[in-house]
Parts: sequence; C-alpha cells; structure tokens
Amino acid sequence: MSGVKVTRKAESRIESGHPWIFSSDVAERGQAQPGEVVRVLNLRGQCLGVAHYSSTSQIVLRMLSRKDQVVDRAFYLARLQAALKHRQHVVRESDSYRLVHAEGDLLPGLIVDRYGDYLSVQLLDQGMDTASEVLTSCLEEVVQPKGILARNDVPVRKLESLPLVPKVLSGELPERVPVKMNGLSLEADLLHGQKTGVYLDQRENYVAAAHWARGRALDCFTSTGGFALHMAPNCESVEGIDSSAEALKTATANRDANGLKNVTFREANAFDYLAGLAAGRRHFDTVVLDPPAFAKSKTNMDAAMRGYKEINFKALRLLQPGGVLVTCSCSHHVNEGTLLQLVAEAALDAGKTLRVLERRAQAQDHPILLTVPETLYLKCLIFEVL
Repeated sequence: MSGVKVTRKAESRIESGHPWIFSSDVAERGQAQPGEVVRVLNLRGQCLGVAHYSSTSQIVLRMLSRKDQVVDRAFYLARLQAALKHRQHVVRESDSYRLVHAEGDLLPGLIVDRYGDYLSVQLLDQGMDTASEVLTSCLEEVVQPKGILARNDVPVRKLESLPLVPKVLSGELPERVPVKMNGLSLEADLLHGQKTGVYLDQRENYVAAAHWARGRALDCFTSTGGFALHMAPNCESVEGIDSSAEALKTATANRDANGLKNVTFREANAFDYLAGLAAGRRHFDTVVLDPPAFAKSKTNMDAAMRGYKEINFKALRLLQPGGVLVTCSCSHHVNEGTLLQLVAEAALDAGKTLRVLERRAQAQDHPILLTVPETLYLKCLIFEVL
C-alpha cells in the first residue's frame, strides 16, 4: 500500500474517532492513486491505520480501520456480515431496510439499501467505486439478492470526479419492487425513486406518528405516502400532498394495494397549500411535515431556518387544542436544538403552546456513531397543542 502523511491535527482527529481527513490536513500524498487503499502515516512515519484515498474530494482520506491491516475481500465480507447481524436485531415486520449506513457501519462512502430480494447501492467516493466488484461479490454471498443496482446518480459523486450514471451490478431488476414495511405492502421504484427507492430512514417514525395520529390528518411532502398510509387506520381521513406527480402515482398505488379508503392525495406546493387552508379557516387534528433538506450546506442556513419556521408556523395555524404536529428535518446542519428553537418561535407567533410528546431520530438501521456527528441527520419531533 502507498503511504499518505497527515498533520498533527489530522492525527488528533483520527484519535478522536472521526474517519474523515481533509485536504488541508494532508502533508504528503506520495504515490497514492484515486480510490486506492492507503496506509495513513503521521509526520514521524508511524501508521495510524488504513483509508480510502480520494484524489479530488476535500475529504482526501476516509478511514477504514485504525489498525495497519490488509483491506481485501475478507475485510469487506466481515463488515457486511456485521452490518446484517445488526439489522436482524433491530428490524421488525419489514423486508426493506438500510443494510449499510456508510460511517455508521465502518464502511465510509458506502450505502446499501435492501428492498426484499433486491439491493440498491450508492458508491459515494472513489474508494468504494473502485471496490464495486468485490463489494458486489460479498453482497451476493451475504444476502443472495436477485439483483443489485448502483444508484450512482448522487450529486456528491461529482466531488469525486465520478460519473453520475446508475447501473445494474448483478442480476436483473423489475421496474417496481414490491416490499413490506411495518406490515404494509408498498412499491419501490429503485431506479427513479427518492434516495434509493423509498424513505427507509423514517420507518420507525411512521409507527410513532401513527400512534399519536387521530381525526383528520394532513401529510405534507408525502412523497410515496409513508406517513399518510401508516396513520390511516387511526384517523378519520388523511390528505397527502406533494409537488411530485410521479411520487403521488406510487403513493396512490400503495394506498390501493393496502385497501385504505380514507386516504386522498393531491399535487400541490406545501407552502402555498398550507396558506390556502389557513385562509379558508380549515382545521386538522394531525399535521405531518417531512420536507426535503432545506439546508444542504452551511451557506444557505439562513434561508433554511426561515423555511423551517415558516412551514411550522403555517401548520400550527391549522391545529386546535389537542392537535398533533409531527415535524421533521433531514438537514444535518440543522441540529435538534435548532429545530426545537424554530418550532418554539413558530408556536409563539401562531399563539400556540406545545407539549413535547417524542424526540426521535432516524431508524435504527441507520446507526449513529458517537464520535461521528454526521451520522445523525434526521430529526423527528412530535408535539401536542395545549
């Protein structure tokens, strides 16, 4: 293996348990090649572990191990087997879940989502892209899937100078994959759907929202109907809105497959639609907000904060005492404390007093590492209006 020397600052970062080393903290790149597994050395030449090397990203090194060890098929196989074992422990009543959550499973740059008999993979850096053949072989051994798709259309691959072209790595994939989630029958579009098909990270939050939901419910940014369909058995009626006509087609198919008669879907802009509902003096007993990430980077934080406050303010205007608000943020740059503050400000402006019912994160198949804050990105807060 080639050796890459890093600064004392990078050495401290590794010692603190974080796997990322940035370009500014690399002292010597040596003969390292794009996507290669390299030995990470301190300025004294001592090995700090092994990592995937990227020639173009600001994240030059992603640590695979803090030991000086060979990274071969056996290495990847062991990590994948450990990841599967965790899912077998935490996933219930679902054949669809995140099998590998990158840093959360000590495989930075790799996402693997399981949809029944099929896998949807994201190779996010040069190292995992280079290892795609051995990873495919290992996944075939661990899971025995009928097909593996690489959803390589993720914008972050641009930073790695990698092409944004999805491709089938193994087997064949149908246009739609039938899956089970929390006992519901759903369809997943692995090639064109959001993320790798559906929002797996909300799986446990769907159940929590259903527990508190009642009366007339409104699900904003419903996508393929996740919250709406889970809440339906406990509600008088559920209205789901989304700006994507294609997503709503899948949501409607999911509704019909489960025989849910009290759910309707409407194509609309959530901000405008909520304003119209308030102007019409309409009220709901449950409102869900699950918007896309408003803060994709620190540079647009101000606009994102205004967006989160505005959408929560508009939702709260529709709720009477006893009403339930489920509000989410998948923006890593907006932490739970910030989201709580924004909702508090929105509640004061709307003249509402809120009781916190639950503070939640992403599902347990998206594990969070204590020393890697980036692995915690999803916040789901559930409130009751007093």
